[in-house]
Amino acid sequence: MARKKGRDISGWLVVDKPAGLTSTAVVGKVRWALDAKKAGHAGTLDPEATGVLAIALGEATKTVPYITDALKAYVFTVNLGAATNTDDAEGEVIARSEARPSDDEIKAALSGFIGDIMQVPPQFSAVKVDGERAYKRARDGEEMDLAARPLWVESLILLDRPDPDTAVLEMVCGKGGYVRSIARDLGEVLGCLGHVQKLRRVWSGPFEAEKGLTLEQIEAMARTPELDTHLLPLELGLDDLPELRATPEGAVRLGNGNPGMVFAGDAEYGDEAWASLDGKPLAVGIYKSGELHPSRVFNLP
Repeated sequence: MARKKGRDISGWLVVDKPAGLTSTAVVGKVRWALDAKKAGHAGTLDPEATGVLAIALGEATKTVPYITDALKAYVFTVNLGAATNTDDAEGEVIARSEARPSDDEIKAALSGFIGDIMQVPPQFSAVKVDGERAYKRARDGEEMDLAARPLWVESLILLDRPDPDTAVLEMVCGKGGYVRSIARDLGEVLGCLGHVQKLRRVWSGPFEAEKGLTLEQIEAMARTPELDTHLLPLELGLDDLPELRATPEGAVRLGNGNPGMVFAGDAEYGDEAWASLDGKPLAVGIYKSGELHPSRVFNLP
């Protein structure tokens, strides 16, 4: 089996994704620009969405689940008065309404979308139905009865009302949220119908869109040492976990995938944490009685 070509580099590169590209395509461009052997992203954005796309490189790919699970913030524009088959502006209009809610009515309705809610994914989504992606069936004209999924919504507020047909909202939510479903369901609650007109992810965990690189900047610095200077450390992906310092002997054991001794820190028995030695991340695992029991080991130079 041929080995993957490229450099063994580890860390994060934050991209301010443009509209018109898939998240997978952006990963490919970043991987080429850095000549990286391994790369992946933490949380898909729809092709027409913009904003934070955090690209994990090398050993940082082992921390992707922690960014995927972290809170994220979206700013999005809802078009009021029309429903589409995709729940966004890319789809076909399937129904219209002359009703237009007031600002106060919108604010009152938003309270019903905060906290633990159940959300039905859009028909055009990547959820699997009998082993096949829903969007593939939807393209063939099939209408599916998709199961509702739980979502934690930290906050949902009205930022602006440029005109009667549009409302600009900001949502902070957990893993698995579909902004298109929020727009669709809000429109139904208000009796006016609705879909997403514009969507931007402004931050995801510790990563912010305004600090991300554009693809133009990445292409200009491609295959140069300058681009490497924009890499962020692997441990940013572990921002929500407590850090424990390993003993020298513990570090050796952790490096071999075995439980290793760590100094006491902020973690309690049974907590997930990560261990380091001299600032270098060693492993993620469960803290028990002075030891970290590793589930992921980082093979850093």
